Amino acid sequence: MKESLRPELQALRERLQRTGDDYRDEARARRHAAGYRTARENLDDLVDPGSFQEYGQLAVAAQRTRRDYVELQSSTAGDGIITGTATINADQVGAQAARAAVVVNDYAVLAGTQGFFHHRKLDRLCELAEQHALPVIMFTEGGGGRPGDTDVLTHIAGLHVESFSTWARLAGKVPRIAVNNGYCFAGNAALFGCADFTIATQTSWIGMAGPAMIEGGGLGKVAATDIGPLEEQLKNGVVDIAADDEAHATALAQQLLAYFQGPVQAWSCAGQEPLRDAVPEDRRWAYPVRKVIETLADTGSFLELRRVYGRSIITGFIRLEGLPVALIANDCQQLGGAVDAESAEKAARFLGLCDDFGLPVLSLTDTPGFMVGPASERQAAVRRMSSLFITGASLQVPVVAIFLRKGYGLGAMAMTGGSFVAPVYAAAWPTGEFGGMGLEGAVRLGFRKELEAVDDPAERERLFDQLLAQMYEAGKASEAASFLEIDAVIDPAETRATVLRALCAAGVCPPSAGPPGASPRHGA
Repeated sequence: MKESLRPELQALRERLQRTGDDYRDEARARRHAAGYRTARENLDDLVDPGSFQEYGQLAVAAQRTRRDYVELQSSTAGDGIITGTATINADQVGAQAARAAVVVNDYAVLAGTQGFFHHRKLDRLCELAEQHALPVIMFTEGGGGRPGDTDVLTHIAGLHVESFSTWARLAGKVPRIAVNNGYCFAGNAALFGCADFTIATQTSWIGMAGPAMIEGGGLGKVAATDIGPLEEQLKNGVVDIAADDEAHATALAQQLLAYFQGPVQAWSCAGQEPLRDAVPEDRRWAYPVRKVIETLADTGSFLELRRVYGRSIITGFIRLEGLPVALIANDCQQLGGAVDAESAEKAARFLGLCDDFGLPVLSLTDTPGFMVGPASERQAAVRRMSSLFITGASLQVPVVAIFLRKGYGLGAMAMTGGSFVAPVYAAAWPTGEFGGMGLEGAVRLGFRKELEAVDDPAERERLFDQLLAQMYEAGKASEAASFLEIDAVIDPAETRATVLRALCAAGVCPPSAGPPGASPRHGA
């Protein structure tokens, strides 16, 4: 039998259908022809099936005085923005922890521009996120403010909208993840830049003004693809993670959000014995610290942020026995692991975010100290490097420091919360070495007269090597531990267990049964 519906219910169904992809087939075809997905396709891929509760689906652009109302219902569906609540990753973290708010700007509606009701919907969702502590994922593609909303008679400049302040007000309260594909200009770019974490596809162009605004400002004609391409925005730190396409970006957003949703039960890890040989026997050689991280972490759990910005410090997230942990690590293959102005500022911002949201921190330290020299000072090193001390002093989450090799000077202290006694536990591998500054520099400064007194260059070099060896013996890890400058020297293969025990002592324990780090296991 054919279903019989009351007229008002039938009318509602027809009205809702006008907002869907099937009804807007031409717009969907244009997106697919460009290699992109529709807003609702991204939404469906992001949230758990059946969990999305939409707000404001029946909104249209405030243009009823200039356009046909029925036509507006499809061509300006939702006023260019989809907002609602959902669960994300419920199968990993449970339904309660998986609660989230979702915003998807719809570029197929008036180029994703921000209109009157668009802003109202965004404000409503940000207020809900603040009231109910919901993390937010926002897809930001769009062209900024919209000048054609003729129905609004109470605006002149339209600058008394609250969307930017309601979005920014969430800072430090809930994690905010922005995802971009395509053009993201003006107001949309401001929302993207305000987010705590940013993901962008290879086909992303992000700028505080689009071509029309640039030309209107008398700065000439500029192609949209010349404004803020991904390569530039990665180098300057605007984008945290690069994605291949929208599907990849969506998966990265789910993974990134999961670190703030809590521990997971299922995990596995690599054998830890290779860590014993991770640091070369020759202390002058560099090594790939990312291999150390990937071995130490639960398999597949390492997610790096800002890889090509501030390259001498790696920032990202890992899991240890399912427990989410924030990580910073010196990369000795970049500037020898020295902390420069850019990497210091990058790490300080990252640590501040992790503290806001309660993630414990693991620091893998191998640094000769702060980067020095006139070029470094021209980068505002004094202010930017000092930001690591300010952030470190305010951290409320536990920090565990593991010294893989070098722990020299102010740079090493900055990597450990500002002091070697700031971490809940500070341990070194047997390859650890310590001093107020790099050994080579210490010998040249401290023994300058002795070295200058030797005329023969070969003999002077032998004396230098002899003094260097003496200083290395005095500053090696076991000696530092004997003077209680660090808490312990450990077998590298026991690093996971050591870190987990330290975190558990600080009240942050993994969900696994038994003593933390007791033995590797595979989750179900």
